[in-house]
Amino acid sequence: MEISPDAWVLIEWRGWQLTATVVFTWLVMAILVLGSWAITARLSEGETVSRWQVMLEVVVSRIRDQIDDMGSGDPERYLPFVGTLFLFIAMANILMIVPGYQPPTGSLSTTAALAICVLIAVPVFSIGQRGLVGYLKTYIRPTPLMLPFNIISEASRTLALAIRLYGNVMSGTVIVGILISVAPFFFPILLQLLGLLTGLIQAYIFAILAMVYIASASRERSSEQDDSAQNSQDQGD
Repeated sequence: MEISPDAWVLIEWRGWQLTATVVFTWLVMAILVLGSWAITARLSEGETVSRWQVMLEVVVSRIRDQIDDMGSGDPERYLPFVGTLFLFIAMANILMIVPGYQPPTGSLSTTAALAICVLIAVPVFSIGQRGLVGYLKTYIRPTPLMLPFNIISEASRTLALAIRLYGNVMSGTVIVGILISVAPFFFPILLQLLGLLTGLIQAYIFAILAMVYIASASRERSSEQDDSAQNSQDQGD
């Protein structure tokens, strides 16, 4: 039983391998790109809109509301990145109902790549919000002695993101494989339905955790601005 799409080699040529992880990742991206293009190409602002547009608007508005609830201040700033993370992971997991498909999120290389994207996004958004010097100062707060611990914290939470998503998806694949050998008709159907719900939950959790890491920097920046404004007002009084 293959518990990871990395073990499924579709093409091998002169030491170069094309695994199911890469193929299914391309498939998910193609579905998202073509689907979004097909929906947005026929957007309507009138009273009559398509069901697909309504569904898209609901998904986007829900993601925006969740980002706003995190206290980031400007949901539109983070919506493209966080929304893309959620939709990719959700679509990758939903397609598990297709026979022969293996979710790329069941590969540690995929989940690690997603976690690295979050690792890069955190300083990018933070630097855009507070500047390079302001961001680097966060590593020596509240004291320069915290520098190594803050660096370890950045690395550990990235590792935790990758392992959490990989472990949950892989465990579902293992359980389904075991039940297929015991009861090949009844249990796998129930597990597939449960897997759909679990896949959506994992996509939600990953996106929320990514937003938590990004929003924490924004909240710190807002607090600094409020303190500066309060100090200026006190001095003026």
